[in-house]
Amino acid sequence: MAPLVSTKNDYIELSSTLNEDDEPPDMRQQEQQQLAYPMGHKRSASIHRNSMEALLEEANDLTPQDDDLAKTSVTTTRPKHLIFQSLPSLIVSLVGLIVAGVLMDEYQHWDVFLKTPELFILLPILLNLKGNLEMILASRFSTSANMGDLDYGPVRRSLVIGNLALLQVQALVAGAMAGLASFALGLITRPDSISSYYESVYMTCSSMVSASFSSAILGVFMCALILICRHFQVNPDNIACPLASATGDIVTLILLAGCAVVLQNHMESLLSTFVFLVMLSLVPLFGFVVWKNKHLKDLLFVGWTPIVCAMVISSLAGVVLEQYVEKYKGVALLTPVLIGVAGNLGSIYASRISTCLHQDTHENYTSVERVLFLMNIPVQFVFLVIIWGFDMGQLDYNFWFFFTYILVSLICTFICLKIGKWMTIGFWKMGYDPDNYVIPYLTASIDVLGTVLLVITFSLLTSSGANDMSAPGNMQTSSLDNASR
Repeated sequence: MAPLVSTKNDYIELSSTLNEDDEPPDMRQQEQQQLAYPMGHKRSASIHRNSMEALLEEANDLTPQDDDLAKTSVTTTRPKHLIFQSLPSLIVSLVGLIVAGVLMDEYQHWDVFLKTPELFILLPILLNLKGNLEMILASRFSTSANMGDLDYGPVRRSLVIGNLALLQVQALVAGAMAGLASFALGLITRPDSISSYYESVYMTCSSMVSASFSSAILGVFMCALILICRHFQVNPDNIACPLASATGDIVTLILLAGCAVVLQNHMESLLSTFVFLVMLSLVPLFGFVVWKNKHLKDLLFVGWTPIVCAMVISSLAGVVLEQYVEKYKGVALLTPVLIGVAGNLGSIYASRISTCLHQDTHENYTSVERVLFLMNIPVQFVFLVIIWGFDMGQLDYNFWFFFTYILVSLICTFICLKIGKWMTIGFWKMGYDPDNYVIPYLTASIDVLGTVLLVITFSLLTSSGANDMSAPGNMQTSSLDNASR
């Protein structure tokens, strides 16, 4: 009994239904939290599963004073709540995707990128790795919020510090992997180029610094956002993943460009080596912080497989994109938004299902899938209006272009929602925490699928004469071929 007395005043209610006595959760809530956390490689085999009849009976027996307590533990499934909470974040993520595309287009003319073309190889690899890390954090922390673990001071502080430290470990390792991979790919694609030790360290150092600093900024932002959502009774599952994806790309791009410019002036010196060693020494430091955290200790050595596999799978999309980006107009402009919006919708769905599985509550799959599927239409409509209004991509905006693009986006969204549902439930049944495994595989799969579908659509439009999607250089080649025939 002594531990219960000593921890009584350590619990601080964060939700809007404040507990004036500052009491710890009852024994039932403690049991649920112990079963759910630490959420590591394997879930506890003794997870208590209530039948749906028992949940419905318990909900019907709630007294008025218990109603607020129920709201803190059951995921909101009303369509209007989902729309009001998710649509603004999806619009913001759309703007973020467009801004990221504009930045990438601007960077290709910078002197630092012209002198070091490997930086362009680094960009998609680093953005993919970093995006997955931040979305995993958003999904995992959203589950913690909906489970009520963030309502109590010691647990909240432990989870915030542990998640930020874990994100630094993952970002530093992922940054090193991305830097070395981009340098190696640069040697393969440009065998005649002269590369040196200094250039390899320069690439790796720039990647690690930008990944670490962007993770620090975005990690604090996401934790604060989810805590605010919890306080105002907003389900963070509906908004966290899209915002993590959108802001992550922009911040990482800006930091990478800044680091590359600063370090390029000292490329032939030992400055990059010194910075690299400093960043490398931070890995065991942050790793020790995570190791001492009982809630996240197990996550230090798990979750790397989906991140690495996602990088490999996404590279296939990069190969397809590289082959057709100069053949068809608008591929570079449309692909990131097409796969980005579908991936965000699928991530919202997967995050919601994961929370329900941890809470042992029921998700209305049909209703949520329908709402998320239809939500893709206004988001894509806003995107098409923006690129049409600013005449971006030098596209021929006719009926067939709009129709086929919307159709492909709906197909991608439908498939992404289904894959997200099957993966989340599948990993849960196999004993793995979906928060740490689903999103990397989901986003990587939709990267390949969306890119292939868009290229096929553009090919059909061009071959049928409905819309000439050929790039200007390719159009001249086609004309010469037809003349020779």
